[in-house]
Amino acid sequence: MAESADKAIRRDEPWLMRTYSGHSTAKASNELYRTNLAKGQTGLSIAFDLPTQTGYDPDSLMATGEVGKVGVPVSHLGHMRTLLDGIPPGQMNTSMTINAPAAWMLALYVANAEEQGVARGALRGTTQNDILKEYLSRGTYIFPPVPSRRLIVDMVAWCANNAPKWNPMNVCSYHLQEVGATPVQEIAFSLANAVGILDAVRDSGQVPPEQFSQVFGSISFFVNAGIRFIEEICKMRAFTELWDRIGLERYGVTDEKARRFRYGVQVNSLGLTEAQPENNVQRIVLEMLSVSLSKNARARSIQLPAWNEALGLPRPWDQQWSLRMQQVLAFETDLLEYADIFDGSTVIEKKTADLRDAAWAEYEEILALGGAFESVDTLKGRLVKSMAERTRRIESSEQIVVGVNSYTEFEESPLGGEGNIVKVDHDVERQMIEDVVAWRARRDEAAVQAALAELRVAAQGNDNIMEPSIALAKAGGTTGEWSGALREVFGEFRAPTGVAAAVGKRPGELAEVAAYVRTIPGGPPKLLVAKPGLDGHSSGAEQIAVAARDAGMEVVYSGIRLTPEQIAASARDEDPDVIGLSILSGSHMALVPAVIAELKKEGVDIPVVVGGIIPEEDRPVLLAAGVIAVYTPKDFRLSDIMRDIAEIAAANRK
Repeated sequence: MAESADKAIRRDEPWLMRTYSGHSTAKASNELYRTNLAKGQTGLSIAFDLPTQTGYDPDSLMATGEVGKVGVPVSHLGHMRTLLDGIPPGQMNTSMTINAPAAWMLALYVANAEEQGVARGALRGTTQNDILKEYLSRGTYIFPPVPSRRLIVDMVAWCANNAPKWNPMNVCSYHLQEVGATPVQEIAFSLANAVGILDAVRDSGQVPPEQFSQVFGSISFFVNAGIRFIEEICKMRAFTELWDRIGLERYGVTDEKARRFRYGVQVNSLGLTEAQPENNVQRIVLEMLSVSLSKNARARSIQLPAWNEALGLPRPWDQQWSLRMQQVLAFETDLLEYADIFDGSTVIEKKTADLRDAAWAEYEEILALGGAFESVDTLKGRLVKSMAERTRRIESSEQIVVGVNSYTEFEESPLGGEGNIVKVDHDVERQMIEDVVAWRARRDEAAVQAALAELRVAAQGNDNIMEPSIALAKAGGTTGEWSGALREVFGEFRAPTGVAAAVGKRPGELAEVAAYVRTIPGGPPKLLVAKPGLDGHSSGAEQIAVAARDAGMEVVYSGIRLTPEQIAASARDEDPDVIGLSILSGSHMALVPAVIAELKKEGVDIPVVVGGIIPEEDRPVLLAAGVIAVYTPKDFRLSDIMRDIAEIAAANRK
């Protein structure tokens, strides 16, 4: 027995296991979190709805159709209390995917914890708080780059002095890959982003030099893991080496522990397919291996999407399946019993070195341009161009996607059918509007106004924004009020579209569409591409705009976050031949009819096509409402879509 005990195998501790979730209301989301924790999830990952992410209360006109759709609405301290009911803040490691209003969400989190007697220093978790990638990919920005960076700096400094276990910023390369970034771009852009923040923290004077090692160690990353999992393993090893180099050479951090590359991951969502979605299961597993196999570059936390996320909002059963994938890998296999299994591999070392050196060269180029925050237009153009190239490879079948552009024969899946995704009750929006109105009615209004005044003073000056934000949270302020006060001081921002940088000639079928376009009487058709609502995932709209220009059409695209009234006014003034609406947030059933109604008010009679994450049962409803055509992710051949649009335009001219 003693000999057996001596030979007991030592296993490494597994990573934190999270499920990115939240929808409808704080109460419904709390029930989901507690259920997932009971199943063995070891950390929270909170998804907020789009109004919360963009700083609006549910009763704002900008929030129409979006409340509770892609995450949980959190407007005030009461929502935070309900969201985390029964989940001890001093024990839970909580990740919040929030960016522009990150300081506000952390303020609500702190206020809720202090009500329960939990000290700030005991709080553990992460606020995503990466605004640069919002400009480049995800679109939930509010303020211009300089004041947005100031908010991040204030949070980093505040956490260093008050909540040292909290990671104030999660530098996100994840979303860059989602809009087409190559591994080299993913590494380079993210490192330049982190350096832009760290330099600003250092120069702010809020953190003494002797504390900077702690600050450097508090910066974490959130990365993507694509299907080319050998390359992804090497990418993570290159990331690890370069972050260590930056810590030592740029900032003089001598503590090796502080220089560790600490990252969490969600594996790739861009590659999840609507066609034969059961294939997404093996995609998710393979991508998980890329961030877990190499011990020296292993993720500290992993969250996996569900197999059916290309179809809509996953059910608890679907999320359970993804959690069980992690648990089988961590607890049934022998992965955690060994040192890094790739050390000494000449293949891995060569690929890692190639990625490392190329990424360092691009990183230095970005710094030479003035830095990441100063180069938003340039970086955005590079990403749109990379995504256009990816789209071309898939459309031409140069890049194989099983079940999409090859091996398309299939048997009907028993996993499909009615009820295989969650649909948010449309009544949730009414409930949340009533909730926030009632909250405002019963609070101490004078205390709220005094706290808002203090917040404005801090924003106008150089005081750290966190303490006034916490005071406003405790007084009963709302997400819309916090953001509104800062909008008054900082203004708002519209990010570049990057479309112009990606326009170029395409061979093959798109060239054939261009030839057809030249035969249309009256000259090239004009396509108005528009994104109604708060959905900031603009890559699809950008690729449609790029393809339309490559096909010889005239394109009008003004970017994200337009109201139905603005779209109708643009259609009235621009007089396009076709209007293309892009919606990925699940709000199409509210927003598309609203746009069509506004077009009628303006006397505009122009064909409307719609693209996005749209369940099949919604298609006939949209068509009956006046939409001419509906496109979903399975319609991946842009040349076919462009031909449709050109023919619709030609028919409308007759």
